[in-house]
Amino acid sequence: MKKYFVFLVLLISNEVFAQQRPQYTQYIFNQYLLNPALSGIENYVDFKAGYRKQWTGLNGSPQTSFVSANWALGDNYLWSNALTSFPEQTGDPMDRNYTQNYTSSPAHHGVGITAVQDKAGPISRLDADLTYAYHLQLNDKFNLSAGVAAGVSNISLDVNALSFEEANDPAVGRAITNQTKPDLSIGVWLYGARLFAGVSVQQILGQGLSFSDVNKSTQGKLAPHYFVTAGYKLVLNEDIAAIPSFMVKYTDPAPASIDLNLKVAFKDRIWFGGSYRKDDSFSAMAGFNISKLVNLTYSYDFTTSALNQVSNGSHEIVLGLLLNNIYNVPSRIKIW
Repeated sequence: MKKYFVFLVLLISNEVFAQQRPQYTQYIFNQYLLNPALSGIENYVDFKAGYRKQWTGLNGSPQTSFVSANWALGDNYLWSNALTSFPEQTGDPMDRNYTQNYTSSPAHHGVGITAVQDKAGPISRLDADLTYAYHLQLNDKFNLSAGVAAGVSNISLDVNALSFEEANDPAVGRAITNQTKPDLSIGVWLYGARLFAGVSVQQILGQGLSFSDVNKSTQGKLAPHYFVTAGYKLVLNEDIAAIPSFMVKYTDPAPASIDLNLKVAFKDRIWFGGSYRKDDSFSAMAGFNISKLVNLTYSYDFTTSALNQVSNGSHEIVLGLLLNNIYNVPSRIKIW
């Protein structure tokens, strides 16, 4: 029985944690979750809360809940920030003059906070981080920001959710059911009126991880996660813009994951989008601005991997609040 438990711990540590960080479909509208360099990129306090149910229909499938908020420091608002400034002539973010007359944001600091609860089978994880970024004005058209996120990760194992032939097996009693690790992430972000690009690394500390003290060979680790993303805004006409983008994710020793995305926005009021994740899923997305304060987005993933035999797809919903939005700026769907 002890050998069986050790095997199970190895399976959990190495296989399940190959995807140690939650997977998101709507990261293209909240890149801040993956890259701390976006801290304070807006004039307002950008608050988001979301829930994701992955692979519905599969018992013990991942469930993720998160809240995040970030804001710029200082008393001066970023009047010329491309993400929040409107052409004075029309007030329309889709106006071609918006990009032609764009002025980059002045240099400033930004901070924020994230909390993510992720559960997959018997394993639960809570990540809490504080973030900081400095936004450098490269020239009149582009900013470059660099950011860091520091916090803790609490990982727990629910042994009561596991089934054994011998309920009182000594190996179960020696299981490590709760452990807390320091966490650190870094990133850079380049942005202008139409272009954005970024690189980030999560879990760079590579902390050791094990659910049993029976055998040191069961030791795993929290592996670094690498993200590279970029996108470009295409103005189709005065009312419609299309934003194609991509992301490459890599965690050793798993193969790289590639996402291709396309969002089409209409007058900064409603948008539709689609995403393709290589060897995993197709996704459909939609969202709208309820008011200058509130926006709501939803996505559904159609599983294309072998899991489609047992999965009914994945659902994700995100609520956004634009707090202290004194200039009545709509959400950033006009850009990203």
